[in-house]
Amino acid sequence: MPITLNHTIIPAHDKDNSAQFYARIFGFECIGAFASFQVVRVNDTLCLDFANRDTFEPHHYAFKVSEDEFDQIFERILDEKIVYGSGPFEPDNMRINHNYGGRGVYFKDENGHLLEMLTTDYEME
Repeated sequence: MPITLNHTIIPAHDKDNSAQFYARIFGFECIGAFASFQVVRVNDTLCLDFANRDTFEPHHYAFKVSEDEFDQIFERILDEKIVYGSGPFEPDNMRINHNYGGRGVYFKDENGHLLEMLTTDYEME
């Protein structure tokens, strides 16, 4: 069996709002409370566990999606008037990128975490 990432904890100022945001924007399933977490299922092998924290450093979370999923998620980003950008150092230039023949976009959640959505893996040499 290959090793898979099962879950990761995402610090949030309001775990309930954060879980709902990820579920709404990405179309993930909001499972609900488990222990002190608010859990969102990303796919068959990965959950995001949101935890309330007063202070934390912002993180970067990247999600590879299909072209159709990109269109659907990007439409929700536009509908909610979320500021987005073409790169991690330009998350607010209101452009998407076309790196490696695909599409990518960056935006922040309400906690300052930088979210990335991409359709093609990086080409490594």
